[in-house]
Amino acid sequence: MVIEGEPIYTGTGTTTVMNPSLIVEVLSKSTKNYDLGDKFIYYRSIPEFKEYILIDQTKYHLMQYAKNHEGQWLLSDQESAEAVLKLRSIGFQINLSDIYENVNFADSEE
Repeated sequence: MVIEGEPIYTGTGTTTVMNPSLIVEVLSKSTKNYDLGDKFIYYRSIPEFKEYILIDQTKYHLMQYAKNHEGQWLLSDQESAEAVLKLRSIGFQINLSDIYENVNFADSEE
């Protein structure tokens, strides 16, 4: 999670941040549908939120949702080790091969 400025928390705790600009999540079989559905709908209601990255743990596959200047969410899919993830909201890029370094996909097929 990336926050621009000071974090804003809900309630009196410091567990739930209300002003992220970027969230990166690794998908699991049990939460994939929720992460792509209701959770993303909730995240999109956050005015500061600009970019959502979902990383598949079972294969080279990354989904990047980025909000453009018109407020539309655009999807980019990356599905190869040679692909490059460019985080527009923070000016950072990384190869998928680096993200998936030391991942053994055979272990995730069980």
